[in-house]
Amino acid sequence: MKLASLLTSVALVGFFTVWDAPLKAINPLLVQASAAEELSVAQKIDLLTKNKGQIGSGDQLRRFFFTDLEPIGIQPGGVSHVVNLYNKANNVTFAYCSHYDVIVAVKKGKVTKFEPSEVK
Repeated sequence: MKLASLLTSVALVGFFTVWDAPLKAINPLLVQASAAEELSVAQKIDLLTKNKGQIGSGDQLRRFFFTDLEPIGIQPGGVSHVVNLYNKANNVTFAYCSHYDVIVAVKKGKVTKFEPSEVK
């Protein structure tokens, strides 16, 4: 009986030890997802700035700053309107177009209204 439980324990430890490598080989996006969790706040903001205007940048914004965003203004732009979301912890404002789920502008500080050319 003790031999069976010992073999089961060894098998489970081995399974969990080697599980990570094949999973990353099958789906390399999991490597990127785990790497995104290890980014510093400055790197996350730089990544959002680099990806602004691209589909999915809104999803990145929600993943990086899920509970830290405060709406501070709405203005014409994007398809019809964009929402200015302020991150108080990092003093950065993002202009977000919900129709396309994209970030259209990023600025340091609390910006209630971006220039029209920045949010078109």
